[in-house]
Amino acid sequence: MAQVLLSNVRKSYGDVEVIKGVDWQINDGEFVVIVGPSGCGKSTLLRMIAGLETISGGEISIKGTVVNKLEPSERDIAMVFQNYALYPHMSVYQNMAYGLKIKKIPKEEIEERVQKAAEILEIEDYLERSPRQLSGGQRQRVAMGRAIVRQPAVFLFDEPLSNLDAKLRVQMRLEIKKLQENLGITSVYVTHDQVEAMTLGHRLAVLNEGVVEQLGTPIEIYEKPQTVFVAGFIGSPSMNLINGKLDDEGNSIVLPEGGTVKLSKGKKQYKGQEITLGIRPEHVTLAKGKENGIEVKISVVEQLGADTLVHCTLGKGETKISDTGFVVRLSGIKTFEEGSFMSLNFADKHLHMFDAKTGKRIE
Repeated sequence: MAQVLLSNVRKSYGDVEVIKGVDWQINDGEFVVIVGPSGCGKSTLLRMIAGLETISGGEISIKGTVVNKLEPSERDIAMVFQNYALYPHMSVYQNMAYGLKIKKIPKEEIEERVQKAAEILEIEDYLERSPRQLSGGQRQRVAMGRAIVRQPAVFLFDEPLSNLDAKLRVQMRLEIKKLQENLGITSVYVTHDQVEAMTLGHRLAVLNEGVVEQLGTPIEIYEKPQTVFVAGFIGSPSMNLINGKLDDEGNSIVLPEGGTVKLSKGKKQYKGQEITLGIRPEHVTLAKGKENGIEVKISVVEQLGADTLVHCTLGKGETKISDTGFVVRLSGIKTFEEGSFMSLNFADKHLHMFDAKTGKRIE
């Protein structure tokens, strides 16, 4: 069982606490993704699991053994770095075989493992080349091959695709997912790209300033974010977040500049409360005919071919709905005049409400 268990794991640099008590059980064979903005502590947490950073408090165990004081080489892990970290003076074969050679694995077994990994990654034709003769995607395959031949209990990925171009990232993302499913090795993957997180992970840990805001499957987190931060971070474009207030009866939400959103089921227990209203761009619809919609002013229109993104401000004035603006996602190619007005409807089955003070979800 290659289970990884984090119990109240903390990391401080002097008086600054960067990881603030993480509790997380990563199951055997699971692919988990740590996602969050730059500087939130993702790589620090991964490096603590790897043994490249000492922990300030708590326990980390791998396969039932507490590894707090074990060296990285003793933890039965293999890590794939952002910058590939290949030896430039060695061939591809030598790069992949080096770790096994240090462990004094028999030459015949090294040959077998390297050939098998090269076959899986489709790099058999590059084994005699040096890293400088390879493309970025090929170098990343070599880095993954070096990890595979180790036959570790746990794979650790530290933003391995961030140096690749957009098309190659998509291709490599699919290959990593397929590889992990075939090998069944417990994997922890760090990224700031929430599209990568949504498509790769069995479960996600959304990290914010050293705190895990939410743990769950990608769909759970997308459909039911537990905090304003998670709601605004997961999704592309991100969820629209509007400051509002429930009326005195709890039957509707009053928005800036006088707009209202009626609720089919009242929230009497929250009447009069300041809230943050969330709705995803694809769940906003255009008001038709005599429907009373929320009036917005169109500021920018982005034609993406399959979709059209319309960026808006609320009402007839220049009031910004939120710090991230307000986006409507419409299917197909739509034409709008920038500076004109349109009316929108928010179906309340797609609404998300959060306490304005705590940022936590209101069910």
